[in-house]
Amino acid sequence: MLSAGEIMQLVQSLIWLLAGVGVFIVGMNFMGDALEKSAGSGMKKLLEKISNNRFSGVGIGAGVTAIIQSSSATSVMVIGLVNAGVMTLMQATPIIMGANIGTTITGVLVALKNDYFNMIMYLLAFAGVMMGFSKQEKVKIAGSLCCGLGLIFVGLEVMGSEQAFGNPLVEALFTGIFQKINSPFLLILVGVVFTALIQSSSAATGIVITMVGTGVLPLELALFIVLGANIGTCVTALLASVGANANSKRVALIHFTFNVVGTAVFTAVLLALKDVFVNFLVSVFPGSDPMSLQMRVSLFHVIFNVTTTAVLLPFVNMLVNYSCMVIRDKKTTGETQSLKFVDDRLLKTPPVALMQVKKEMDYMVSLVEESIRLSFTAIDTGSAEYETQIRKNEEIIDFTNSALNKFLIKLSVNVEQSDERLIGSYFHVLNDLERIGDHAVNFHEIGVEMVGKNIAFSEVARGEIMQMRDNMMEMFDISKDAFKNRNKSRLHALSDLEEGVDVMKKKLISSHFARLAEGNCTVEVSPYYSSLISGLERVADHLVNVGYSIMNPIGSQRESHLE
Repeated sequence: MLSAGEIMQLVQSLIWLLAGVGVFIVGMNFMGDALEKSAGSGMKKLLEKISNNRFSGVGIGAGVTAIIQSSSATSVMVIGLVNAGVMTLMQATPIIMGANIGTTITGVLVALKNDYFNMIMYLLAFAGVMMGFSKQEKVKIAGSLCCGLGLIFVGLEVMGSEQAFGNPLVEALFTGIFQKINSPFLLILVGVVFTALIQSSSAATGIVITMVGTGVLPLELALFIVLGANIGTCVTALLASVGANANSKRVALIHFTFNVVGTAVFTAVLLALKDVFVNFLVSVFPGSDPMSLQMRVSLFHVIFNVTTTAVLLPFVNMLVNYSCMVIRDKKTTGETQSLKFVDDRLLKTPPVALMQVKKEMDYMVSLVEESIRLSFTAIDTGSAEYETQIRKNEEIIDFTNSALNKFLIKLSVNVEQSDERLIGSYFHVLNDLERIGDHAVNFHEIGVEMVGKNIAFSEVARGEIMQMRDNMMEMFDISKDAFKNRNKSRLHALSDLEEGVDVMKKKLISSHFARLAEGNCTVEVSPYYSSLISGLERVADHLVNVGYSIMNPIGSQRESHLE
C-alpha cells in the first residue's frame, strides 16, 4: 500500500511524464510544419511525377512522408487529391504504402539519442528560438525546424528522466500494468487506441522506443504496441474521408486494410517465432545500453513497414477491386457542382494546395477562352446554337470564382510570406477571369438580340469588330501563356496590344458616327456596336491584369519593372 507521500510523488511523476509527451508532440508538429514549408517545392515536384508505376508511387509516398514526418498527413493529402479527381485509386495505393515506410525515419532518429546527441539537440532548440526573431521568412522556417527537432529530444529526455519513467514508482506502476495486459491482442489494442488519440504513429512509436530504452517496457511487448500503432494511424485518414466521394473513402479503406493485413501477418509471425525474432534484433544491436534497446524497436518498425509493402505491392489491383466492391458508387439524381482539382483536405499541405489552385485556375482560363470564342462565332454566324455551352461555362466560372475565393481565404491563414503574395495575385486574377466570362455572355446576348430583331451590322462594321476581336484574342494567348507558364517575355507585346485596342476603340467609334451621318448605317445597331467595342476594350484591360499578375499581386503595369 502506498503512503500519501508516495502517491503524491507518483502523481507528480505522471504529470512530468505527460509534460514530456506534450513537448515531444509539439516538437513533432513544429518540425513537420517547418519541413513542409521549406520543402514545398520538393513536394510539388514529387507529386507532379505521379504515374501508374507502382515503385515510383511507393517512392513518392515515402519521400513526401519523410518530408512532412506524418503518414497521416500524407494519407489525408492523397484523399484530397483523389477526391479532386487528380489521382486515381491505382496511383494512390502505392503512395499510401510508401507513406508507411517514410514514417519510420522518426523512430530511427529517436532511437539514436544519447547524452552527447541530446546536448546538441538542446542547443539546436535554443538556436531555433533565436532564429525565430529574424525578419527573413527562410530563417524563421529554419528556426522552427531546429526548434521542433530540439523539442522532440527535450520531450524524450523529460520522459526518460528520474521524475518520469526513471522514477521507481512509475517503473513499478507500468511494469504492473504490462504484466496484466501482456496479451498480444491487448497490446495491439493499446497501440491502436493511443495512436488514434494523439493522431501520430511516429509520436506513438517514439514514446514506445523511449519506454523500452528506460527499461519500463520489455521489447517483446513493445513490438505488439508498435503493430497496433500502425492501425491507429489510419483513424485520421478514415475521418478525413467522411463527406468525400466514393474513391476517397476507398483510399481510406485501402490504407486501413493494408495496415490491418500487415499487422495480422506479423502478429502471426511473432506468436510463432517470437524468440527467434527477438534474438535476431538483439544480435543486430547487442548490449544493454539505452541506444541498443531503442534501436531494436526502431529496426523492427522499419522491417515491418518495408516487408509489408514488398509483400502487398503486387496485390494493388486486388486491393483496389476489394475497395470498389465494399464501397460502391452512389446513384445521383442531380449533378452537384464541385471544384475539379481542389479539395479542403489539401489545406493541411499548403504547397500542394497552391499547386492545385493553379490547375483549377488554368481550367477556368480555358472555359473563359472557349466562351469568348463561341460568343463571337455566334455573332459572326447569327446562330444561337452555342447558348447552352456558354451558359454552362458561365455557371462553372462563377462557381469556381466563389469556391476558390473561399478556399484561398482559408489557405492564406497558414502559408509563408512569399506565398501570401501569390495568393493575393490569385484573388485579382479570379475577379478578372469572372468579369471576362460575364462579357462573353453579354457578347452572345447582343448577337441573339440582334437576330431576334432582324438587324445586322454593315460589312464594314462587322470587319472592324472582328479586327478588334482578333487583337483581343492575340492578347488572350499572350496573357494565358504568361499566367500558365509564368512567361514574362511577351508582356511588352501585351501592353502594346492593349494600347492599340484603346486607340482602335476611339477610332472605330468615330468611324461609326461618320457612317451614321452619311446614312451608311442605321441607328438601331448603334447601341449594339458601341456595347461590343466597349466590352472588347474592357476585356483587353482584364487580360493585361491577368498577364501582369505574375509580376505583382494586382496585375498593375506601373508597378511591374520588366528588364
